[in-house]
Amino acid sequence: MKLVRAKSPPAEVDEVVGSTRHTWKLLVVDDEPDMRLITRINLKGFRFADRDLEIIEAGSAQEARQILESRSDVAVALIDVVMETDDAGLRLVESIRKDLKNLMIRLIIRTGQPGLAPERYVIDHYDIDDYKDKTELTATHLYTSVRSAIKSYRDIRAIDFNRIGLQHVLMAAPDIYRISNRSLSQFFQGVLTQVVGLCNLSDGSFISTIDGVIATFEEREATLQAASGRLDSLERFETIRAQCTQAVLTGQVPQLLRKDAYVVPLLVESKPAGFIYIEPTHDLDPSDRALISMMAQQCSSALENLRLHVDLSLSYDHMIDVLARIAEFKDSTTGSHINRIDHYTRLVALELGLSVEEAAHMGQASRLHDVGKIGIPDAILCKPGKLTEAEYAIVQSHTNIGTALLDHDHHLATACDIATHHHERWDGKGYPKGRPSHEFHLATRIVSVIDVFDALISRRPYKEPWTCEDAAAEVQRCAGTQFDPTVVEAVLKLYRSGKFDTIIRSAQEQNLRLQPFSAAGL
Repeated sequence: MKLVRAKSPPAEVDEVVGSTRHTWKLLVVDDEPDMRLITRINLKGFRFADRDLEIIEAGSAQEARQILESRSDVAVALIDVVMETDDAGLRLVESIRKDLKNLMIRLIIRTGQPGLAPERYVIDHYDIDDYKDKTELTATHLYTSVRSAIKSYRDIRAIDFNRIGLQHVLMAAPDIYRISNRSLSQFFQGVLTQVVGLCNLSDGSFISTIDGVIATFEEREATLQAASGRLDSLERFETIRAQCTQAVLTGQVPQLLRKDAYVVPLLVESKPAGFIYIEPTHDLDPSDRALISMMAQQCSSALENLRLHVDLSLSYDHMIDVLARIAEFKDSTTGSHINRIDHYTRLVALELGLSVEEAAHMGQASRLHDVGKIGIPDAILCKPGKLTEAEYAIVQSHTNIGTALLDHDHHLATACDIATHHHERWDGKGYPKGRPSHEFHLATRIVSVIDVFDALISRRPYKEPWTCEDAAAEVQRCAGTQFDPTVVEAVLKLYRSGKFDTIIRSAQEQNLRLQPFSAAGL
């Protein structure tokens, strides 16, 4: 995957390079103002890895702690030992490591009274990174100590950043093959974190300036998937969206992006599917670019898995709808009933605490609850009157027919359970098996209730519609005998709160379109 590099940026986007957000932070803790001033003079003009030094002063250990409590971006602290007390600096070191749990900041003890804090004792007993006697800390030695400490801080933070990024990727990895929007988003954020960390970049102002984005194409329109730094806002993303899209789709070098910015295409089946965009402060070396390309390939693989997942989901949805339409074709009076059962089931499942995904799966599966009626003769299925015992036995066989149709595909397991057992009862007196319905899927028990409720309020060739209140009362009466009481409670709560109103209106509108029931000829 070839990285497209911007060459001539607009001036305004480079203004952040010298900002305090992208400086190294040095905390000087000393109760002598002259010592703080000398430190500032000796480090004037200090610069490392294209970033300036920002010096923050504290006149006491207490003041230093307050500063560190409010900010986590201090790279190095020069700490005097004797301040408020003879060991104030050492107590501050303990507080930083143990209380504030700041393990990243590099700590340099700088004392003018080494007799009160012997070097070997302090190094052995306190988590510090260097020990200096003020008398030996010349301007050159001070420069060397600070530079070494900042370099160490940069490298440690880069390792930690890698760890965080890898953690994101590993957490998402198990879900890649059963991918969801949540896991894909987490995966992309982890990949971006890895890109930043592996290349010694950061969105937190401790390495080189970096803003990064991962976006994917939907109908050639770029959609933000993960972002860091200033690009973690739609407004900033909009400023680079068109340029990155053009670079990926046409291969042309973008002219209006920041200097040394990179656009890495994400390819699925050799076609552009999105991009990774990063803004480092300096050109990346070949190894950095190779790492970014490797992570881009991982993103592309995830996108390919998502595409396959979506294709399978669409095929499954299509199969469900085809079977549901076949059932509707056999009995046009129940076509809207199938859609209503879907909507009822989703609402009840959510009310019972299931996730949106689980509720959607149950609703979709419920559409096939009467698919077995495909095998029932039309003369019986649409008979305008009471069925004989023999005819009723034939109608009951639609559950076994449903089993035969759906029992050969594990993707249809829930739909099969519903189609086979939605006429079983809570007390075990239903059909076809005569087993207590608590043995079956929750979706089946939900459909058992709302199938009866919707059938009662709907006009059929053999009956007039009931009122909603009468239907609700019948459902309530059958709780604990025919129906799962917990499901009945959820159904009645939704009905009485008005959550079913739109679905009920659909049934009432269908009732008006159907011929009124007539007992003539019975």
